[in-house]
Amino acid sequence: MIHKMLTKPISKALLSAMPKAELHVHLEGSIEPATVVELAARHDVTVTPEDTAPRYAPGNFDQFIENFIWITAFLQGPEDYALIAKRFAESLQRQNVLYAEVTLSIGVMIRRNQDPAANFDALRNAAAEVPGLQLKYIFDAVRQWGAAPAMEVARIAAELRSPDIIAYGIGGDELGLPTVDLRPVYDYVAGQGMHRLIHAGEIGGPEIVRESVELLGAERIGHGIGVMRDERTMDFLAARNIPLEVCPTSNLRTGALARQIGRPKAGYEHHPLATFLRRGLPVNLSSDDPAMFETTVSDEYCHAQRMGLTPGELVQLAEASFHHSFLPPNEKTAMLEKFHTGVAALGLL
Repeated sequence: MIHKMLTKPISKALLSAMPKAELHVHLEGSIEPATVVELAARHDVTVTPEDTAPRYAPGNFDQFIENFIWITAFLQGPEDYALIAKRFAESLQRQNVLYAEVTLSIGVMIRRNQDPAANFDALRNAAAEVPGLQLKYIFDAVRQWGAAPAMEVARIAAELRSPDIIAYGIGGDELGLPTVDLRPVYDYVAGQGMHRLIHAGEIGGPEIVRESVELLGAERIGHGIGVMRDERTMDFLAARNIPLEVCPTSNLRTGALARQIGRPKAGYEHHPLATFLRRGLPVNLSSDDPAMFETTVSDEYCHAQRMGLTPGELVQLAEASFHHSFLPPNEKTAMLEKFHTGVAALGLL
């Protein structure tokens, strides 16, 4: 698709109105502080806004994991998941997100002795009440907990056989388990006909990204910013057409980008998004854990523009999110038609 030679920056309002897809976003990371207070009260726990504040503050990657565990501890059953799913869907709707592939921490549910099938049914039904938005779900395991729990998540995804489960993924600490240990899990997932993705190159190096593709058959990479340190890996991803799900604000708030570039702190000006895009890597833009990082996918497009992306590149980036989705070809074509109609109506195409 040929985009207009847009010369003026796109306004924040127009970027919010632009049709979008989001491919790397964690449902549990969308819980706003006020909702934490509400969830805690449901379970007879007193939590104040002052208690939540440090849990949403910037820090390092280990602190982020600790805060994620604290926040999600108030999700104790289907009703809780239904609440956060509907609120998240409403947030996406307000940003004109047409389609999203939402990651669910199934491994966390299992570890807390919850019923993933019941939670999934509740959250899926609640989100479906929000019109104008299509959601699919990624069942996610926690890497540092080992291959056996990861396999349990994969088996649950396969047994449910829901058309709304679009992929299997693994997040958490990518340094917590060698990639090769996950190969039997991903072989099983492939045998079940599920799409495969993984967080890699977030705090780890380019070698973990390459291993994820070569050993696990990963079709998309969550984050992947570590490949900025190795041109051969960037070229490898471009040649294989393996998309990177890029989440700039997340990479700043967790300290992941600072860690990659060897600095105490990093800013948007250090982020490799523009480099990736102009080098020909398939990239798409997402918010990761929007509430925890005080961002939205619309905000990420604003940040990308301030990082030097041209208006045409921003539209190209938005279009790529639909192309990189795991939707079947006919559904993807229909979504792209909606996208093209929407951006044309806004004067962006």
